[in-house]
Amino acid sequence: MSVTVVGSIALDTVETPWGKNEDGLGGAATYFSLAAAHYARVHLVGVVGEDFPPEHVQLLESKDIDIAGLDTAPGGTFRWSGRYHEDVNLRDTLDTQLNVFEQFHPELPAAARKAPYLFLGNIHPSLQAEVLDQSAARFVALDTMNLWIDTTLDGLKAVLRRVDCIIINDSEVRELTGENNHILGAKAVMDLGPRIVVMKKGEHGCLLLDADGIFAVPAFPLDNVVDPTGAGDTFAGGFMGYIASKEQEDDATLREAVIHGSVVASFTCEAFGPDRVAQVSTGEIQQRYQAFARLTAF
Repeated sequence: MSVTVVGSIALDTVETPWGKNEDGLGGAATYFSLAAAHYARVHLVGVVGEDFPPEHVQLLESKDIDIAGLDTAPGGTFRWSGRYHEDVNLRDTLDTQLNVFEQFHPELPAAARKAPYLFLGNIHPSLQAEVLDQSAARFVALDTMNLWIDTTLDGLKAVLRRVDCIIINDSEVRELTGENNHILGAKAVMDLGPRIVVMKKGEHGCLLLDADGIFAVPAFPLDNVVDPTGAGDTFAGGFMGYIASKEQEDDATLREAVIHGSVVASFTCEAFGPDRVAQVSTGEIQQRYQAFARLTAF
């Protein structure tokens, strides 16, 4: 089975207490794709500028990611710059340049349209709706952010009525629903349409809520955090990639998918950019999965 992802491909400049990475490969769809490719065929839909380095395209192709939907437009690639604090849960955005991403309107190639699984990255709800109109996916998950909750809430709610799952962080749940309690907030999100809510809580793990109940997992404990950029997008890639590999969305598969998402996200934090998650082996993923199982067994 295959999964289509629509979202940003970027060049990131990131500074942490452990170093700096200038103009490195970034973007939500990039991290998602490199994570999901460990489990399933990925169709990547996005846009880059004429300045996008060819070695980044070669990396995506080397992982058997379908880039027929990767458009190169006149102008510059989307760029983001940020600085993390000693507490890596805190960061400052220093610069954002949308460039060609500002005029992005997704056009899905035939294979991307037919993929049974679809992930709508953190793009404007109107663009997410455009993608839904083109896709024949049987299972759709969505990401969003505070900006869309603040500025285009009606459009976001219209899209939420059309998706199966939302992957969202705890602060966004509070803003979207007005609920401070995580469980009540997640249930309120389900009332908006998605039958599955995956709530990310950073270093405190995540919650999965569906009709079968609640599943809570910690984040995998790391003693070597270099750059947390893209960890949430990597989580989504592991989550959706695993589901696509199993071709089912029952509660047991969803719970396994949360663990796989957490495992691949942990690798992302160990190096700047997506290099670590791109190069990690299947054996390393399985070893960390087993370590996660031992961590949470009682």
